[in-house]
Amino acid sequence: MMPKHKSKRRSESKRRRDGFRIYAQAEQEKRLAVFVSGGGSNFRAIHEACVDGRIRGKVVAVVSNKPGCGGWNYAQEMGIPTWCYPNLTSEPTSVNEKELTTMLKETLLVDYVLLAGYLKKIPVELVHAYRRAMLNIHPALLPSFGGPGYYGIKVHKAVVNAGCRVSGPTVHFVDEEYDSGKIVGQRTVQVYPTDSPEEVAARVLKEEHVLYPHVVASLCDGRVAWNERGIPMICSETEINKWE
Repeated sequence: MMPKHKSKRRSESKRRRDGFRIYAQAEQEKRLAVFVSGGGSNFRAIHEACVDGRIRGKVVAVVSNKPGCGGWNYAQEMGIPTWCYPNLTSEPTSVNEKELTTMLKETLLVDYVLLAGYLKKIPVELVHAYRRAMLNIHPALLPSFGGPGYYGIKVHKAVVNAGCRVSGPTVHFVDEEYDSGKIVGQRTVQVYPTDSPEEVAARVLKEEHVLYPHVVASLCDGRVAWNERGIPMICSETEINKWE
């Protein structure tokens, strides 16, 4: 009969081969807040990556300006607390600007804020509280087709009308302006002259669901480094020492 300690050792070895899952169980698990305004497909991709261990983090709060949107409903189905911002008198979980920052930073101890299709401007106080710790995803290759008015299908219409041959999502850090923070990741897709905006949107969205979880996982693992020019990059665990 095989000793129990050998069986336990073999079980531990099996878990180590699934490195992502070990990370998800580690004490360093990061606390994430996700902001949504619509269906929340990027939020779902991030949450699923947290659950299956690809991201060493946990979504502890969802904030939306549209209670009842797809992302809000998904959060409630998953048992994730939801809050409304900006403040709506008809919504009991509404918070104002000061309450939002205090709640995330001091009450929930959120490490990173992730904007996933959130269409309202983030208050400056919160941006300052999460400097280099707040990400956004944009459905075009910034700095092109970004800024006020460029969101959703409007972005893809502009790409098609400009005759672009490539497009793709961008993940960037958030600053005080729309879509102007430092870029940390991009992926590209082909755009054909016969494409409709909806066809481009579907192609880009598929890449968003790959890119955003990858960047979030890198951030939670401490593998996002900044060079002397203030440009972020994703490093391997061995490369990151070169940037410290």
